[in-house]
Amino acid sequence: MFLSMTGFGRAERDFKWGTVVFEVTSVNHRYQEISVRLPRELAQMENNITVSLRNMISRGKIRLSAEIKYAPHRNAARLDMDALSSYYGQIKQAAQRCGSPLPDIAQCLSLPGVCDSFDGYWSACDGDKDAWEELLRSCGDAIMDMKKSEGAKLAVAVEQDLNIFEGLTHKMSERWGHASQDALLSLRARVEKIMERFGLDIDENRVASEVSIMADKWDVSEEIARLAAHISKFREISAGASEGRKLDFLIQEMNREINTMGSKVCDAEFRWIVVEAKSCLERIREQIQNIE
Repeated sequence: MFLSMTGFGRAERDFKWGTVVFEVTSVNHRYQEISVRLPRELAQMENNITVSLRNMISRGKIRLSAEIKYAPHRNAARLDMDALSSYYGQIKQAAQRCGSPLPDIAQCLSLPGVCDSFDGYWSACDGDKDAWEELLRSCGDAIMDMKKSEGAKLAVAVEQDLNIFEGLTHKMSERWGHASQDALLSLRARVEKIMERFGLDIDENRVASEVSIMADKWDVSEEIARLAAHISKFREISAGASEGRKLDFLIQEMNREINTMGSKVCDAEFRWIVVEAKSCLERIREQIQNIE
């Protein structure tokens, strides 16, 4: 089963004091890179979230961000009446001593400690660990659903191209059966022509030996057999867990075999099949790059 490295998940949960929203994204990356961005109130959860993401997603550039939306009653500022009374009393005494008019009490609200915003978040939900685990799990399930959905589409595209590539390997095998005979006859004719040109006696055993040596250098049957084994292994890995790195390595090995055959055989039609096969492998490789 393929898992795409591209995914997005979002989950939110309501608490008495407000709502928390988690969003996680994942994009292509050669390794596993995790980044967690949390508000100050959630900073102590960063390590647990990182560990959970590491166990959940094996490869990709993963980003998780959190947002807190406080309920109106929690978001409202709190007025410290004792601090306000103390400030106003001192200001009143100073005004009377200096003969100045009394200031508007609203001007005292900006003084330190008089009007503070709510900052008691953890006192409200420290013990609600199950809720946080459920929120993170919901977010993880959402991104995994998308990764599976995208992976299924990639699997269809890869299998189509793999079938085309397998058909091209059969074409190369058939074409080599004809091209090899033509190549051997052409080689034998050239050897005999050279020997006649220099007045050398034609030794049938020597000619047969030279032709046999060259035929061995041109033979691509081993490469075709290895390609068949690689294709079989590719399908075996694809049927199991998502292992993009292994599949990418197999594609490299297939491409190496194709290049070797292209350098061995001079037949024009065979080489055109090689070009098509390389193009097909490149399409598969591009899809594999997005598999976890």
